[in-house]
Amino acid sequence: MSAAFVVGLLWVLFAVTHMGLSSRTWRPRVVAALGAQGFLGVYSALALLVFTALVWFYVGHRHQGTQFWAPSTGGVALWANYAVQGVAWSLVVAGVMTPSPAAFVVGDAKRPEAARGVHLLTRHPVFMGVGIFGALHLSVMGFASDVAFWAGFPLFALIGCAHQDRRKLAAEGADYRAWHERTPFLPFTGRETVRGLRELPRLAIPIGVVLATGLRLLHGPLFH
Repeated sequence: MSAAFVVGLLWVLFAVTHMGLSSRTWRPRVVAALGAQGFLGVYSALALLVFTALVWFYVGHRHQGTQFWAPSTGGVALWANYAVQGVAWSLVVAGVMTPSPAAFVVGDAKRPEAARGVHLLTRHPVFMGVGIFGALHLSVMGFASDVAFWAGFPLFALIGCAHQDRRKLAAEGADYRAWHERTPFLPFTGRETVRGLRELPRLAIPIGVVLATGLRLLHGPLFH
């Protein structure tokens, strides 16, 4: 069994447990059995367990299998990669600093005019930022196990966010639909991108750039 296959299998397990437990079929059953806090505890613990196993296995099996392409290791392409990493982590930071009201409340907070800042860039800034972070690694890591691991981030971001949107549209109807229609799915594809950039928290971009820089500086000592 190849390392890439195991990595892919662990990603599938993570996605199935993460999205399955939050589905309209299983979430009510688990909440009824364990309560809302019990559900959150089980959901979080299981996600952490599977994701930790995924990362642990990959770290021990990096750069294995067929090399599909040679990595880009210098020049303009590498510096562009670093710059977009700053963008990715700025999305994550802005999403953490300004959580979506659609995630917590219903009614007025989901009216179209409630959408501001980073949610005019994408309604899923944290997941999309992490997805971009993973996708960027594909240009510098071309072995099968690397591709299986890093491609999982953008794939999970796209599939997971689409699943969340469908679940909320089905469960909450008009309360979520207005928010859904006002905020873009993919980053920087909405009509109000410029306004969203202007309304970002002041510290989001500096912190995002610092995080991206710090991760790059730690990359060598930790992973080589």
